Amino acid sequence: MKAWVIERLGPIDPDATEGPLRLVERPLPQPGAGELRLRLAACGVCHTELDEIEGRTPPPRLPVVPGHEAVGRLDAAGPGATRYTPGTRLGVGWIHRSCGGPLENLDRAFEATGRDADGGYAEYLLVPEAYAVPIPDGLGDLEAAPLLCAGAVGWRALALTGIEDGQVLGLTGFGGSAHLVLQTVRRRFTNLRVMVFARDAEARAFALEQGADWAGATEERPPEPCHAIIDTTPAWTPVVEALASLRPGGRLVINAIRKEETDKAALLGLSYERHLWLEREVKSVANVTHADLAAFLAFAGRVGLAPTLERYPFEAANEALRALRRGRVRGAKVLAIAPSGL
Repeated sequence: MKAWVIERLGPIDPDATEGPLRLVERPLPQPGAGELRLRLAACGVCHTELDEIEGRTPPPRLPVVPGHEAVGRLDAAGPGATRYTPGTRLGVGWIHRSCGGPLENLDRAFEATGRDADGGYAEYLLVPEAYAVPIPDGLGDLEAAPLLCAGAVGWRALALTGIEDGQVLGLTGFGGSAHLVLQTVRRRFTNLRVMVFARDAEARAFALEQGADWAGATEERPPEPCHAIIDTTPAWTPVVEALASLRPGGRLVINAIRKEETDKAALLGLSYERHLWLEREVKSVANVTHADLAAFLAFAGRVGLAPTLERYPFEAANEALRALRRGRVRGAKVLAIAPSGL
């Protein structure tokens, strides 16, 4: 089978003509006890791949196949894996395996797809049966792919905000995850107001197209302070600025695996009185559980979520990653791997 692999860690040059991954031929993987082999149709391209390649969340071994928003069909099952029939359409997210408990996202047993185990930038993928999630019939292969991380982790972040109808929610950054959070709240709440903070004017315009009530630059203050804000950026400046846009008792939920070092000095501008006083709080999102994936996919299929997509052929994985590093994202980037994913 064909697969893209990370062979070395280091900065990604967005203007390069090749890299950072290498396309290789590998033997077809054989499922072990309790495992499934999926023939993949699509895989989302996530910012976490940049974090892996650039060493902020490095794989424990190299080479490794990245990708953790994978959609495919059951091709073969190992001994004891009997839950699904051949041809069943299944998805695989960031969680490859864990302890199976309600806090499995925090457990030391947590293993990530595309980092600790080979992921979805390939024609085939192995996954433990318990961590493969059925894809609802109403979702296409490419449309379902970003729901498996960008959507599911946004779903978890939204739950952690404690937001209620009639309140004000902020979204800092407006890429793959935030635009799905906005779609989600528009289908779950009647009177929730959404404020979007983004450094890029195109992202702000996209947010308004998607139904945001207001969109401004990262440093701007919204028409009314927020009860909760979800930060989906890889930077520190939006964290500090978001805290200043919270009302008393508000909560900032940081939805990121790692933060980059480029603007860490912004933390020196943190003021206890302006940013933290009056019982404002900060909470992080760590990974997702298999229950998050199942619940969000069921919801997405029921309400017909339709992520905005930038499609790339499988052969253009490096181009997709370099474009992501340049920072211009409109919705979610997805690799079309097999004909069913085109």
